[in-house]
Amino acid sequence: MAHALSPVAECDILKSHPMLSFSAGAYSYTIRREGNRSIYTVSDGAQKIEAALEWAFGLGAAGQTYVYEHDGSFYESRVSFYRGLNGLDLTMGARNGEPGDLTEAAGRKMDAQDARDCFGCHSTGANRGGELKVDAMQPGVQCEDCHGPADRHIQAVRSGDARAAAMPKMSALSTEEISDKCGTCHRTWAQIAESGPFGVLNVRFQPYRLASSKCYDSEDRRIECTACHDPHKHSIESAAFYDLKCRACHSSAKSAAKVCTVAKSNCTSCHMPKIDLPGAHFAFTDHLIRIAKKGEPYPD
Repeated sequence: MAHALSPVAECDILKSHPMLSFSAGAYSYTIRREGNRSIYTVSDGAQKIEAALEWAFGLGAAGQTYVYEHDGSFYESRVSFYRGLNGLDLTMGARNGEPGDLTEAAGRKMDAQDARDCFGCHSTGANRGGELKVDAMQPGVQCEDCHGPADRHIQAVRSGDARAAAMPKMSALSTEEISDKCGTCHRTWAQIAESGPFGVLNVRFQPYRLASSKCYDSEDRRIECTACHDPHKHSIESAAFYDLKCRACHSSAKSAAKVCTVAKSNCTSCHMPKIDLPGAHFAFTDHLIRIAKKGEPYPD
C-alpha cells in the first residue's frame, strides 16, 4: 500500500517502458520518457495536447493510471497501463462513452471531490481541513493512515505523556470495524449496497463481497480482512497459503463449520474464484465465499 501512489519521476513502470503507444478511434496516444519526466501526448491527427504526467496511481499489479494538470485542473489519463497487456488500453471509466473533443479524449477532468477521493485513498495527509493539499501529502498509504498522526505521538513521547503517546490499536478493532476501516478505500458494504456498482464491476470491492458471504460474522475475528492479509506486506497469491485460514473455521476439530468433502487444499481456487473484470485485463479474487459452480451467473 505504500506504493499506491508515486511521483512519475519515481515510477518503475514508466522507467522500464520509455515509449508506450495506443490508438482508439480517431485518437492516438503516446507516453514517452524524457529523463525523469513522462510526456503524455494525445493527437487527433490535426491537433494535439501534450502534458507532463505528474502522478502514477496504483502499484501496477493489475494496472496503473496517470494524472496530469491541464489548464489549472487535474485530469485522469484516458489510457492506463495494464500488466496483462504490458501496454496501454483505455482506462476503465473511459469505456462508457466517446470523447466529444480532444480535451475529453486526453482525459477526464477531476472535480474537487474526485481529486480529494483519489489522492485521499492513494496517499497520506492529502486532505487537510476539507481541502486537497498535494504539496503536504506523503505518496502511498503510510503508517499514519491507520495508526494516527506521528507528530502528536512524538510530542507526547518527548513530554513523557504516556497516555497521549498511545497509538490506536488496530488489533482491538472488531471484524466489522476492520471491514469499515479497509472499506474507507476498498469500499464498505453499505456504500456498494446503496449506490453500486452492481454486477461484476463490484468484484474488486472486497469488504462488500466478503460481508455478503453467508459465513460472514461481524463478531468473528477469523473472517476479518487482516486474518488473511497483512497490510504491511504484498498480498500473497498462492492458494495454498490460505488453506490454514480456511481451516480456522472449517475444521471438525475446531468448530462445527462444514468441512469440504471434495478437496483438502487450495480452498480459495473453488470457493473464492477469480473473476475477469471486463476492461481490466486482470482476474480479481472474488471475496464472496461460496460453493462456486462452473458457468453460474455472477452472484451480485
